[in-house]
Amino acid sequence: MGFMNLVKKGNTSSGVAAIGNLFLAIIKIIAAGVSGSGTMFASAMHSFADSINQGFVFFGSVLSEMKPSKRFPTGFGRVINIFCMIAVIVVTVMAYETIKEGWHLIQHPQEASNFWLNIAILVSAFLVDGFILVKAMKEIKHEAKLETTGNIFVTAFKGAKKASPATRLVFYEDLVATSSAVLAIIGIVLSQYFDILQADGVISIFIGILMLFVAYRVGYDNMVGLIGVTAPVDVENKIAADLLADESVVDIYKLRVIQEGRTYHVEVTVELIKGLSLADADDIKFQLTDKLLREPEIADVVLGIIEDDEKKTWVEKQKEKY
Repeated sequence: MGFMNLVKKGNTSSGVAAIGNLFLAIIKIIAAGVSGSGTMFASAMHSFADSINQGFVFFGSVLSEMKPSKRFPTGFGRVINIFCMIAVIVVTVMAYETIKEGWHLIQHPQEASNFWLNIAILVSAFLVDGFILVKAMKEIKHEAKLETTGNIFVTAFKGAKKASPATRLVFYEDLVATSSAVLAIIGIVLSQYFDILQADGVISIFIGILMLFVAYRVGYDNMVGLIGVTAPVDVENKIAADLLADESVVDIYKLRVIQEGRTYHVEVTVELIKGLSLADADDIKFQLTDKLLREPEIADVVLGIIEDDEKKTWVEKQKEKY
């Protein structure tokens, strides 16, 4: 697979977000230097961190699309988790710098200037980050295969766990970025129109805390992804239902589904009806394996077959869960 084909398969949301946030970071840094606004500086740091992170994540999503090789037979799906962990470090450092600057502004408040310049840039930031956020929410809905027609914001939160690590990171980061733009506007208004100069520093610290929340949330999700985590229950149930739909399958003796990025590795042993010849049983095994592999999110299947032991193993396990 050529490099350009891999790039085309990369996470679109993170690529768009990296470019958009780099543009915002540049104009915010200029505005912060001209006006002396602490909240503008905090917002600029957040945009710069987002740009670096999402650039890393896009590159990681491209590498994760590489096909398995002889040396790496299970593929490169977890590469994206490594790049997301690097992004977490960047966010944490930027959050520290933002909180430190906010504390400095509380101790030594400064009156900012160029009110309308700051407001214009922050409104632009809200629109750009809002556009990226909506795009990420739509991708979550697509990747999680949610058919709901309700509020897209609520839908995105429900489906975030099933989305790819890259899309989750963009969603959380731009959720905070959009909120930060609104908070920064409030801070500037309080500082310049109501003469509450400490508001600049307080809101800078609050933005830094929100960045730490993103670092924690994304860091935890990707740490779990690197270790290897059980797939959501509904994914497991769907796989079980697909197998039990075959008239030759009596029960599921064992089923384990591991999530890696947005793909799943399936290990399953099914019980077949008694009296089948070895040739027929083998044919059924290959048919079931092929059926599961037709699902685009399933990366590989290890399927074993045994004869019906006259115990309803899968049904009993489901009863224990619920």
